[in-house]
Amino acid sequence: MLDKLQNNLFKKFERFLFFLGGIANLAVQNFYWLIVPPYKKKRIFEQAQKAGLESLPIISLISFFLGVILAFQISYLMRRLGSEMYIASIVALSIVRELGPVITALVVAGRVGAAITAEIGSMRVTEQIDALETLATNPIKYLVVPRFIALTLMLPVLTVYADMIGILGGWVICVFKLGISSRLYLNITFDALLFKDLFTGLAKTIFFGMIIAFVSCYEGFNVEGGAEGVGRATTKSVVTSFILIIACDTFFTALFYFIFP
Repeated sequence: MLDKLQNNLFKKFERFLFFLGGIANLAVQNFYWLIVPPYKKKRIFEQAQKAGLESLPIISLISFFLGVILAFQISYLMRRLGSEMYIASIVALSIVRELGPVITALVVAGRVGAAITAEIGSMRVTEQIDALETLATNPIKYLVVPRFIALTLMLPVLTVYADMIGILGGWVICVFKLGISSRLYLNITFDALLFKDLFTGLAKTIFFGMIIAFVSCYEGFNVEGGAEGVGRATTKSVVTSFILIIACDTFFTALFYFIFP
């Protein structure tokens, strides 16, 4: 029984190392082909539209309700302390520094990352990737690089948009429910936010975009087992991206805590 448990742990650790090696290999090839011309601007714009513009509706909805929920929950405690005016600053800091970047990354991973894995996985199953190699087209250059650039650039933009919508949600509750004046809410919000708050939130999103791009493309390239394999790879891609995003956020939160005390 103990030997079986040890073998299972060893196999899982072996698969984890294989996964890290595959991601590292994909990243090295991606950065190499990133600087090698020609540059497919049209494909980059197409992927940026899918990752950014088409994600705005769901980002708007989730961010607005996030701001509303935060304002309600914080007001419960602040009203007991007689400090309703601080609701605006807490909502703004919570969203800009932490919740905005993380929620945006998780939404994009679930929506865009899953689509990337399914698309590339379907190409692998139908041997379209082999056809690209036959036509002397590098699959990394053609499939991975445009998605990597699009996600890395669009995630910070989506995060800024999500921050503004989340703060708007808090404004709606504070102004129309709690009776705080609009000018007071905005003044407290902008007084509470510093450049380091915006920087620490946006810096993480660049790495979140890299994680989504590499994990989703890697899982797509390694699909096995036909249509069923595509489904398994898509699920694994989303779950792995979620875990790595949270782990990366924890690391950078601790790092920025010591850099910007």
